[in-house]
Amino acid sequence: MWNVFDWLAGQPEWLRALIRVLLVIVPILTLVPGLIWWERRLLSWMQDRIGPNRTGTITLKSGKKIRTFGLLQPIADGVKLFFKEDITPTAIDGLIYFVAPAVALFPAFALGLTLPWGPLDGPLRMLQPVADVNFGLLYIMAISSLGVYGVVLAGYSSNNKYSLMGGLRASAQLISYELAMGMAVASIVLATGSLKMTDMVAAQMQPLWGIVPFLQNWNIINPIGFLAAIIFAICIVAETNRAPFDLPEAENELIAGYHTEYSSMKFAVFFMGEYAAMFVFSGIFAALFLGGFNMLPIREEVFGGANGLYHSLNYWGAPIWFLGKCALGVTIFIWLRATLPRLRYDQLMNLGWRSLLPMAVANFMLVAFWIVATASYGATIGWACFLGGWAIVAGTYFVLTAGKRKTSSAFQTRTVQMVSVAPRIMKEEAEVAAK
Repeated sequence: MWNVFDWLAGQPEWLRALIRVLLVIVPILTLVPGLIWWERRLLSWMQDRIGPNRTGTITLKSGKKIRTFGLLQPIADGVKLFFKEDITPTAIDGLIYFVAPAVALFPAFALGLTLPWGPLDGPLRMLQPVADVNFGLLYIMAISSLGVYGVVLAGYSSNNKYSLMGGLRASAQLISYELAMGMAVASIVLATGSLKMTDMVAAQMQPLWGIVPFLQNWNIINPIGFLAAIIFAICIVAETNRAPFDLPEAENELIAGYHTEYSSMKFAVFFMGEYAAMFVFSGIFAALFLGGFNMLPIREEVFGGANGLYHSLNYWGAPIWFLGKCALGVTIFIWLRATLPRLRYDQLMNLGWRSLLPMAVANFMLVAFWIVATASYGATIGWACFLGGWAIVAGTYFVLTAGKRKTSSAFQTRTVQMVSVAPRIMKEEAEVAAK
């Protein structure tokens, strides 16, 4: 009987690498229309409106209508963008103008090649990431920084002040949140002892906190990784220019921001790049904090080890569990868009520099302190020192900022009191009548 894994094992290394590349790029491209449909449907449910429900509705001769629930809406959008008139301004920087959309789309594919969406052993190990390099996390940080170049180049080359302002906002936003993201990830690197994504997933399969044998040590439920997960989640929303951090394309201020002068398929490439980046960053978050491809934070030894049903479900369903976690991340992106208003630019800078970065640095220092305490005195003393250190940091912060919170600032709450004008109008009318 023909076995696909035996066939792959007998192929040259370059062919196996090409197959792994296609297994990453093709799903990302094919999932983008589905993500667009899911965002529109989810936003309509959350905001109590209809959403896409008419495109593709089939009406039979009998008058009966067959609904497709808007599933053909992304296809209709693609056809519309493909045949839409491609308008190119005359005073642009031509080469940069046409290259910018491709530069914006490239990082999503380059980062997708690092995602460990399959088990680390057995037949599925051949589906491991193409770029499973020793400096994997440094590679991720470097490539994710390139995404802003597409935005900045698009804004610069368009010869439009609104577009240029959007590109400048994107660059400032990246610098502000890239630092906090790097420090949050550095805490996980320090605790894991490796920069490889596969090693980080393997570390999360160990006993929880080093003392609970039946649960996996997912970083999201680990005191070391919980704060880092929150900081990283906020930063990836800012990195992808999604609401409430969509200042580079604020329509009430910049028309459409950096892609104001783009139309037809060039605009569609920017659109695809945004959704592909959402999906890939959700996968990175899943690998770093949600146990990667593991179904639940439960160790397989609890259900019979390698011979149990749980092992079979966890192993052969690994790509499905990983894609499910990516879908959960995209859903949270959409949830934030439906819930939170856009930040002011000063609020965005304040959050990045005065809140996220100091917390990420403090967490990094306390993780180092935890490692030393654990190596010297054991896991229990190590966790006690880590939590005690955070208590001291939090107490010091509140003491130092107590005076500032009492004084007025640019962020103080302002109220508007509604006053009825009816008595004044009646008085004026009475005075006019008396005259």
